[in-house]
Amino acid sequence: MKLTIGFSPCPNDTFIFDALVNNKIDTEGLEFEAVLEDVQTLNEWALQGKLDFSKISYGVFPLVQNNYNLLKSGGALGKGVGPLLISKRSFNNLEDEIKDLTIAVPGKNTTAHFLFSQAFPQAKNKQFMIFHEIEEAVLSGRVDAGVIIHENRFTYQQKGLIKLIDLGEYWEKTTGFPIPLGGIIAHKRIDEPVQKKVEQLIFKSLQYAFERYPLITDYVKQHSQEMSEDVMRQHIDLYVNNYSLDLGEDGMKAVEQMMKVATAQ
Repeated sequence: MKLTIGFSPCPNDTFIFDALVNNKIDTEGLEFEAVLEDVQTLNEWALQGKLDFSKISYGVFPLVQNNYNLLKSGGALGKGVGPLLISKRSFNNLEDEIKDLTIAVPGKNTTAHFLFSQAFPQAKNKQFMIFHEIEEAVLSGRVDAGVIIHENRFTYQQKGLIKLIDLGEYWEKTTGFPIPLGGIIAHKRIDEPVQKKVEQLIFKSLQYAFERYPLITDYVKQHSQEMSEDVMRQHIDLYVNNYSLDLGEDGMKAVEQMMKVATAQ
């Protein structure tokens, strides 16, 4: 049986799925066609029901839950892992001034946009763009500030940019829950026993990667060509953890809280 599975080319995702899609573990008769795209594209495809299995931002899950089930393995959730709002300069009263600022945000349906909107509902001047374009947009002055995710967390200071607020910390302080960034979903057209098998295989794929870590495989490297291995490991260390193996009770409560907040808007 051949199944489509989508995830990002970022090191945390390629680290998790390498063994699964490259047959380094026994896939028990299942074959996977991997589709690597940025998360906003994957979010849009989920809205269209395009893939059998996919990584998505939790920010879009309320819109796709009628067609997809959430799997417990393979996602990104934790503490101190949230997006950052950065700029070239500081502001005396950010909460008041932000309504007049232009903010770059990585995609309308991303968790980063959801978290930014929770912290700054008064911010209306947003420009949505691919996450890796945001640093340059801030540096060039095209926007006043930007919400950064992924490896940009490790590079913004080197470029002279400053952190205005950690949006993940804001979520943690206001809710008491870890931050649900991205999860793995299974289309309901796939039989539930197959969904469960894939969930178990993702768990095994990540176990396989953890057992060999800090090895960075060629698969991870080929999709992260502009990063040093140190930055790849920082990326993996930040976004891949026990919640990636299994959401568990705490993780599910965090997702439920996000769903509750999202549906109340």
